[in-house]
Amino acid sequence: MAESERVSVQTYVPSTQRERWREEADELDMSNAEYVRTMVQAGRRSFDLYTTDDGPDGDVSDPTPGVNGLEERVLDVLREDEFADWDRLLAGVTDDIEDRLEAALDELQAAGRVKYSGRHGGYTVIDDEH
Repeated sequence: MAESERVSVQTYVPSTQRERWREEADELDMSNAEYVRTMVQAGRRSFDLYTTDDGPDGDVSDPTPGVNGLEERVLDVLREDEFADWDRLLAGVTDDIEDRLEAALDELQAAGRVKYSGRHGGYTVIDDEH
């Protein structure tokens, strides 16, 4: 298989999650595929799970054919700042993901669904009934 060949990746998520992703993709003027690919790449960088040396298989600027939402967002950031480094561009295309993550964790904690454990250094699900 050639490195540039596109392949499908399939996953299963709750329908509410899929709807939330669709709404966010629409707000960002992205296709669903472009949105998921961009968020996965942003997460990989944010959490340092993988190196940031993206090759052909990890390039978030690689557009979905016929869709240019990400490129437009990059251009918008560059129009605002004229010169932008990688971190500024990444922040510009991922918006306020850290704020949204914090808000989601706050809501889940308030609802008694997750808790933070200092001893274990992270969050855990405490109510998995939903």
